[in-house]
Amino acid sequence: MEYKDYYRDLGVAKNASPEEIKSAFKKLALKYHPDRNQDDKSAEDKFKQINEAYQVLSDPKKRQRYDQLGNAYFDYQQGGGQPGGFDWSRYANQGGQSVDFGDLFGSQGGFSDFFSAFFGGMGDPSSMGGRRSYSRQQPAYEQVVDISLIEAYQGTTRLLDTGAKRLEVKIPAGSKSGTKVRVQGGSPTGGELYLKINVTEDQRFRRDGNDLYTTSNVDVFTAILGGEAEVNTMTGKVKLTIPAGTQTDQRFRLQKRGMPHLKDAGAFGDLYVQVKITIPKHLSEAQLDLIRKARG
Repeated sequence: MEYKDYYRDLGVAKNASPEEIKSAFKKLALKYHPDRNQDDKSAEDKFKQINEAYQVLSDPKKRQRYDQLGNAYFDYQQGGGQPGGFDWSRYANQGGQSVDFGDLFGSQGGFSDFFSAFFGGMGDPSSMGGRRSYSRQQPAYEQVVDISLIEAYQGTTRLLDTGAKRLEVKIPAGSKSGTKVRVQGGSPTGGELYLKINVTEDQRFRRDGNDLYTTSNVDVFTAILGGEAEVNTMTGKVKLTIPAGTQTDQRFRLQKRGMPHLKDAGAFGDLYVQVKITIPKHLSEAQLDLIRKARG
């Protein structure tokens, strides 16, 4: 079985930081993604290769195990050893542990024998040339999936390619970071796959449970006299009534304008709007005179 040099595949040093590994993967994935290289088998193979490398090096535990194997294999080669004689069983996973199976979305599947033997809970990898021996209890694969806040609000789908088939997976409205979506038969071995949801940060809203928090700029005249202000919500802009005498940082609640409840259809959290009062930089002399008179 061939040893895979994942650092070389991503073009990074062995002491590369997680940020450097992620950046290298993104650049290569963009270049070799099958959607951009249709009918190009070499690009497809390259995409699988970098996808597999990132699956290992982006996970601290897998990377540590891989580095241990890499050091041992390097010493073995330096001593004149041949691949066929290396004792892979000392390092391969034979316990059926949970595996983060990498970025399966958009890939064409097909992880290497090395990956499957080392991380996939297979039997003795030294027999990879013959019939593979799988453990009876298939490992539970887990994949982190990034979705935006608006996707979490509306619900969304992801296309999962297991190599043997493509599955459209529904991610329910109201999902939070840490929500798990079970996909029967979604793992590369035909077992269960759990999609672990990560909701990315949104520039307009902060989420706390099912409630959302945002800010709205209100000019000083509206704050003093009362009026209306435009407020962003997940379904578009709405008008918020600003009562006379509103103070800066005062908070207003818009009921049921927050996130939908994951397990309670029709229920929503609230949206809290914090007012930020803005003062104009340029006023006419007449306006300034009126303000002086109002101040007394």
